Amino acid sequence: MADPDPLVSAPPARDGAPLLEAQSAAGTTNRLGTLLGVLVPVVLSQFSSLLFLRVGYIVGQAGLVLAVLQLVLAYALLLVTVLSLCALCTNGAIAGGGSYYMISRTLGPEFGGSVGVLFLFANIFSSALYISGCVEGLVNNLGVGGEWDAGMPDGAWWRFLYGFCINLVNFLVCAVGPGLYTRAVLLIVLLVLVCLGSVIASFGRSAMQVLLPEANQLHPNITHAMFTGFNWSTLESNLWPSYEPDYTDAGQHAVPDFFTVFAVLFSGVTGIMAGANMSGELANPGRSIPWGTLPAQAISFCTYLLLFVLTAATCSHFLLANNFIYMMGINYWSGFVFIGIILATVSASLSNLMGASRVLDALVKDRLWGDLQRLVVATTWRANPLGALTVCFVGVQLVLLVGSLNQIARFTSIFFLLSYFSVHLATLGLEWASAPNFRPEFAYFTWHTCLFGMAGTLALALLVSWWCLLVSVAVLVVLVALVHNFSPATENNWGSLSQALIFHQVRKYLLLLDPRKAHVKFWRPQMLLLVANPRSACPLIQFVNDMKKSGLFVIAHVKVGDLDGRPADPCAAETLLWMKLVDYLKVKAFTELTLASSVRDGMQHLVRISGMGGMKPNTVILGFRDAHSHIDFLSNSRELDVLRMSDLQSAADSAFHPDRLRTGADQDGQLSADEYVQMVRDLIKMDKNVCLCRNFHNFNKKELAARLKRREPVHIDAWPVNFFDTEAPCTSDDVTSQFLLQLSTVLLMVSVCACACACTALQ
Repeated sequence: MADPDPLVSAPPARDGAPLLEAQSAAGTTNRLGTLLGVLVPVVLSQFSSLLFLRVGYIVGQAGLVLAVLQLVLAYALLLVTVLSLCALCTNGAIAGGGSYYMISRTLGPEFGGSVGVLFLFANIFSSALYISGCVEGLVNNLGVGGEWDAGMPDGAWWRFLYGFCINLVNFLVCAVGPGLYTRAVLLIVLLVLVCLGSVIASFGRSAMQVLLPEANQLHPNITHAMFTGFNWSTLESNLWPSYEPDYTDAGQHAVPDFFTVFAVLFSGVTGIMAGANMSGELANPGRSIPWGTLPAQAISFCTYLLLFVLTAATCSHFLLANNFIYMMGINYWSGFVFIGIILATVSASLSNLMGASRVLDALVKDRLWGDLQRLVVATTWRANPLGALTVCFVGVQLVLLVGSLNQIARFTSIFFLLSYFSVHLATLGLEWASAPNFRPEFAYFTWHTCLFGMAGTLALALLVSWWCLLVSVAVLVVLVALVHNFSPATENNWGSLSQALIFHQVRKYLLLLDPRKAHVKFWRPQMLLLVANPRSACPLIQFVNDMKKSGLFVIAHVKVGDLDGRPADPCAAETLLWMKLVDYLKVKAFTELTLASSVRDGMQHLVRISGMGGMKPNTVILGFRDAHSHIDFLSNSRELDVLRMSDLQSAADSAFHPDRLRTGADQDGQLSADEYVQMVRDLIKMDKNVCLCRNFHNFNKKELAARLKRREPVHIDAWPVNFFDTEAPCTSDDVTSQFLLQLSTVLLMVSVCACACACTALQ
C-alpha cells in the first residue's frame, strides 16, 4: 500500500513510525516543562516594556474606555491566534523552530520558508524594541535629572551603546544554553511579580505631586503633576481620549492617534509565540504549548486590565501624558519600578533573541538558503546554534539604529500581525482541505475563528501602517520567488497545503463536469499521445501541446512485459523521468505509463482509463510506422541523462535509454505492421478520433516561426481516411470532415501556426 501524503511534518503520535524523525531531531536533551518552558517566557514577553513603561501612555492618550477596547481587541486577536497555534502544534510531532516548523511543514518550503523569515524579523525587531525600552528606563532614571541622578550621559549614540551592552548580555546568556536561560527567567519572573505587587499597592496612597522627567521639554515651566489617589473626578477625566504630543519621540512631538497607540499596545503583548519558539527544548511541546500559552494570556490580560483601571482612577491626565513612568513617582520605593523595568524588558528581549536564533537555525537546517548551513554546523556548541545566534545578535543591533521605542513598535506590530495571519492561513487551509491527517488533539477552534483572525490581523495591519504592510508583503513575495527558484530545499517533500486544496477543489469540479451535458459547440481536442521513445518524439510532443487548445493532453507509454520476476513495478520507477521530460519540454501534459503483454493491449488500457469523469481523451495520436532512423533530441539534456542511471532499477529497460533508439529499417521494435493496423482499428471501434503523424523529426518550430514572420506561406495538409472512398459517400452521420475542419481551425489559432506536414486523420 502506498504511503499517505501527510499534510504536516508528521502524523500524530498514535500513527507510530513517522514520529521517529521528529523525535530524533529534537534529541534527548529536552528537559523544559510547561511552566518554565512556555508559561513563564510568554508572561514575561507580554509584560515586556509595556508593563512599567507604557501603561500611562496608553491610558493617558486613548482614555480608559478606548484603552480597554484596544486591550480586548488585541487579546481577542491573540486568543484566536493561540487557538490556531494550538491546533497546529497538537496535530503531530514538532521539532525545533516552533511556529516556523509547523507553518513550513503545512504550507510547503516556498511560502512556509518565507513566513519563517517574517517570524525571524518579528523576533529580532521585538528584541530590539524591548532593549530600547530598557535603555529608556535606564536613562530616565540614572541620567541627568532622573530619579537617581547618576550622571549617566544621554544621546542617540549613547543609547545605542547602552543597547549594545544589553544585547551583548543577552547573547552571552543564550550562548551558554537553554539551561541558564531557564534559571534566569525563573528568577526574573519572581522579581517582576514582587515589583508589580509594589506598584499595585502604591495606588492606595494619598494624593501627592509627582516629578516630571527631565526629558519632557513640552512644558519647561512645569515640573510636577498630580497623583490624586482614588477619585471619581479623576476617573471621569480619564474615560475618553485626549491625544497629546509624545515627548519621547526624538523631539518631533507628533500627535498620536488611535492606531498609533494600539500599535504600541499590541507590540508589547505579541509574545504569545515565546513558548512555541522553544519547541526544540520542550519535553512535550504538543502538550506544553497549549497549556502554557493559554493561561499566560489570562494572567497578562487581567494584569493589564487591573493596571488600566487603577491608573485611570488615581492619576491626572496631565501626569499620564507627560510622565510615562509615573509608577516610579507614586511607588513607596521607586527602586521597585526601576528594577521591574530593567528585568521585564531584558527578559522579553532575551526571550525574543533566543526565539529568533531557533527560528534561524531551523531555516538554515532546512537548507532554504543553501550553503548557510555550513556556518551553523561549524559554529554549534552543545546543540546551541552559535552561528544563528550571532546573526540575530547583529540584526538586533542594526534595528536599534531605527530610533525610539514607539518607532520600532510600528514595525514590530506589522511583522507579528503578518506572522499571525500565516498561522490562521495554515490552520484554515487544513480545515477546508478536509485532510484526513489533520486531526489535532486541541479541538477548541473552528474555521470561524481562523477567518476572524485573518480578517482582523490584515485589517489592523492596514490601519497601523499601510505602507509598512505593503513593504512587508513585497519582501514576502520576493522571498517566495527566491526560495522557489534557488533553494535546494524545494525538492524536499514536506507536504504542501496548496496541493491538498487543489486536490479538494479539482475533485469537486470534476464531479460537476458531467460528460452527458457535453455539446459540440464547446468541443475541444482532448489528446492522448502514444510515445514509443521519448528521445525521438520531442517535436511531436511540442506540436500536440500547441494543438490541444486548453484541452486535456496525456503523454502515454506502454512497457511490454509483466510483473512476474520483477522486484517492483517498472512504470513507477520511470514515472519521475517522464515528469522531468514534461518540465524540460515546458508542455502542459499529464503522463500515463502501463505494463502490458503487448503494445496493443497496453494501448487499450490507456485509452479506457486515461482521464477522469468528463475529462477523458477523445483524440488519440500515433506516430507513423516507417523505416526512418530515430533522432535523439535529448542528447544535450543533462538533467534527464543524469537521472537515467540513478533513478531506475533497470536502466536498459527504460524508454529513455539511448540504445533503444531505432537506427535502421531492420529494427522495427516491438510493434509489427499487423499490430499497428489492428491498433488503428481498435481505436475506431472505441469511437476515438485518430491522427497518424509522420515526418515530425523534420518539424522545427523556430524555423516555421521565422517563415511566418517573413510572411511566407505555411500549408497544413489534413487528409480524411474516407476522402477517396467513392463507394461510401459522406452522409450526415459521418463527422470525419467536421473533425478535420475543427482540428485545422485549432491549428490556425496557434500563435506559431503549426507545421507543413501531412496528418492522416481517421475517425
